[in-house]
Amino acid sequence: MAERILIVDDDRRLAEMLVEYLGARGLPAVAQHDAASGRKALRREAFDAVVLDVMLPDADGFEVCRTLRAESDVPILMLTARGDPADRIVGLEIGADDYLPKPFDPRELLARLRAILRRRASGQARSPVLRFGSLEIDPDARAVRVSGEPRNLTGYQFDLLLALARSAGRAVSREALMERVRGDSLEAFDRSIDVHISRIRAVIEDDPGHPRRILTLRGVGYLFARVQDAEVER
Repeated sequence: MAERILIVDDDRRLAEMLVEYLGARGLPAVAQHDAASGRKALRREAFDAVVLDVMLPDADGFEVCRTLRAESDVPILMLTARGDPADRIVGLEIGADDYLPKPFDPRELLARLRAILRRRASGQARSPVLRFGSLEIDPDARAVRVSGEPRNLTGYQFDLLLALARSAGRAVSREALMERVRGDSLEAFDRSIDVHISRIRAVIEDDPGHPRRILTLRGVGYLFARVQDAEVER
C-alpha cells in the first residue's frame, strides 16, 4: 500500500499543486488549509507523514507540531516562508523531523519525504536491543530508555542515535552520518545535524554540557562512546 501524506498549508494553490505532484509520483496526498482541519484529518485517517506550514490562519505551526509530537510519532516536515534560521532550530527542537524553507523545488520536498519514509521503513527490521550502561536503544520498538525510563526522540533523532550506536567506538563524519540516515547526501553541508545531536544529548545525557555518550571530534564529526556511565568507568 502506498504511503499517504497529509499537507497542512493555507496556501491553497501550493497545497493542491503538491497533492497533484506527489500523487503522480506514487505518494497519495490530502490537503487541509488550517490547523483544525488538519487535526480532524489525522483523527479520521492514518497518514505516514505530515507536511506542516509554520504560518497557519488559526494556529501557530510550531504549537501544532508540538501537539502532534506529544500525541504521535508521525514524521513531520515543516515549511516556512519566514526564512529565519531560528525558525529551523525551533522546529527541530520541538519535534519536527525535517524543515524546508519556501520557496522550494518540489523535487527536494519529494526527496526529503522519501528519505523520511525510508527511515520509518528501516525501523521494521528485527534487531537486538543495544545496551551501553544505563542506556538502551531498541530498534524494533524505536524506543530509548535510560535506567529503564523511556526517553522521547523524533524519528530522525532516533535514527541518528541508532546510526551512531551501531558505530560505537568509531568516528563518524557529519556527511557520512547524514548519508546513512537519509539514504542520500541531499544535505551534505547542512549543519542542522548539530541541532539534532544537541537535542539527543539533552534527552540521553546526565549532563548535556559535558556529554559522555556522544562526543564531538572537532574537524571530524562525532563518536559514540562504548563506555559511557561513570560507574562503569571507575
